[in-house]
Parts: sequence; structure tokens; C-alpha cells
Amino acid sequence: MDMMLVPRRNFDLFDDIFDDSFFMPKNDNKMMRTDIEEKDNNYELAIDLPGMKKDNVKISLEDGYLTVHAKQESKNDEKDKHGKYIRRERYYGEASRSFYVGDEVTEEDIKAKFEDGTLKIEVPKKENKQIKNKKYIEIK
Repeated sequence: MDMMLVPRRNFDLFDDIFDDSFFMPKNDNKMMRTDIEEKDNNYELAIDLPGMKKDNVKISLEDGYLTVHAKQESKNDEKDKHGKYIRRERYYGEASRSFYVGDEVTEEDIKAKFEDGTLKIEVPKKENKQIKNKKYIEIK
């Protein structure tokens, strides 16, 4: 069984130009960095979610795709001695990553643990009958 990342966002030619903190909220382009390690009987995913709370992370399995969705909200309000705002900053962000794990994997097979800003997920290797019947298209 092969695992692969399924992109869920549009490709933007200007990513490199606007990859600057002036144009993007802090950590927006670094969210959900993932390491995938293959073991004898399973795959281990380690997803970085710095500053996230466990309650703001959801994992779902649908049509052979494991999807991790995280949402973050932070507020930084500063008031003067009279209670008027002198600075008010807010950040809201959401990110999702999907991984093809195969149609044979069920919710009961997957183990997940959130610790120290890292989500660790174990996905067993299971034979996927669809991959055996994969057809290739000739490229001319």
C-alpha cells in the first residue's frame, strides 16, 4: 500500500515572493509539517502543530483518506489605564492535510496521540486491492 499526500490548496506562482512575514501571518506557511516513517507493520506520522490545543485538532477518515484539520485562534489585547485599546491583534487560522491510507483501513485501526505540540498517528499497513488493479496511462 502506498501513502501519498493529497494537496488541498491551489498552487500559487507568487508563493516565494509573498513568503514574508509582512504578507503572511506568522507560522502560516510552516503549519502542519509532517514526517512519515515506514515501519514493518505500520506508518507513523508526526505532524507539527505548535501552539495548538488538542481540542482544536480533528482527524477524520473518509473514502480511504485520513484528514487532519486544525484550527487556531489567538487574541492579544492591550488597554491603557482607562480601559481603551492601544493595540488589538487577532489571528485566526485553519489548515488541513490529507493522506491516502487505503480503503481497507478503518477508524479502529488508527491510533492518535497529541503531545507537546506534535500529533502522532499510527496507521497500519493493509493490502489495498485497488492499487493492484491500477491502470497506467501512456504519456506521449
